[in-house]
Amino acid sequence: MTPGKFWGFRRMADEAGRFKMLAVDQRPPIKTKTAAARGEDQSRYGDVRAVKRALMEALAPQASAVLADPTYALCDAMSLLLPHHGLVVTLEDSVFGEGADGRLSKGIDDWSVSKIKRAGADSVKVLTWYHPEQDAASRQAQLDFTKRVGEACARYDIAFLLEMLLYPLAGDAGQTKDYVEQAGKRADHVLKTVEVMAAPDYGVDVFKLESPIPAKEVPPPGDRETAALFEEMGRLAGRPWVMLSAGATQAAFRNVLHYAFEAGASGFLAGRAIWWDAFQHFPDMDRMAAELQGPAAAYMAELNAFADAKAQPWTNWFDDARPEGWDSEWMQGDYPDLEGRL
Repeated sequence: MTPGKFWGFRRMADEAGRFKMLAVDQRPPIKTKTAAARGEDQSRYGDVRAVKRALMEALAPQASAVLADPTYALCDAMSLLLPHHGLVVTLEDSVFGEGADGRLSKGIDDWSVSKIKRAGADSVKVLTWYHPEQDAASRQAQLDFTKRVGEACARYDIAFLLEMLLYPLAGDAGQTKDYVEQAGKRADHVLKTVEVMAAPDYGVDVFKLESPIPAKEVPPPGDRETAALFEEMGRLAGRPWVMLSAGATQAAFRNVLHYAFEAGASGFLAGRAIWWDAFQHFPDMDRMAAELQGPAAAYMAELNAFADAKAQPWTNWFDDARPEGWDSEWMQGDYPDLEGRL
């Protein structure tokens, strides 16, 4: 672990090494809802930004870190977040390309790992759409995209947080371009995706993982088959990982987190499971704020307490979590300076 990545881990986690991260980087779900609420075809920039600001004002105080997008949320995040909060910035565009039978991720125009680093972020987050059975060209394009981001994060010494989501192929039931959990996903496809992306080629530091089975189908605690799937997912990840909520209901996400924490997850990075119900009151911002400060904040406090009790600190994944060469070559100047000298 290098010094920049080490510091990013510390900034994203709480003092005990657990990730309690709030996601406000969602774009299509918020844009679609705000436009529909006003009876308009296109969302208003001011509406989307105002929603994200309200989410952060109400919920960020309880988070160890916030995941923000640079288009709508980053500017307000930099002024709203407290100094002890970590900042994760998303790099992928919410509009993805289409391969023969697969989605193609790309970066946001005019943004890069370098720019995210210069903005003062502690980590770069990327969502890579992936399906083990998509066409070979699309699959390779996704792997190449992820590898380029990982290499850039290594170059600029910033933590790389990778999220992978399955999606229905063209012939599958429930084909959609929405940012929703695939209703009929197979556990073996989820596990294979984790196995592929865990290879050293991609330079992933933290995984943001989806449930291996649809969240609404995750049983209450105690099911051995479900526990085995989560344990295998954690084994394949082989490094710190957190759970995403993917729009799951609050009850379903509780069940997901139970199995994830038992399998070694170090926390969560969640958004809609926490604040989606309150967001339904848009454009009544006062009512939305009241719901965020009430039930949504109470649910996040519950998740935090659950993580305190059950999640595995990220430091447990390392024999020695300190940066390489902390006491020797790096501090003495022998550590490679990838940016050159002044």
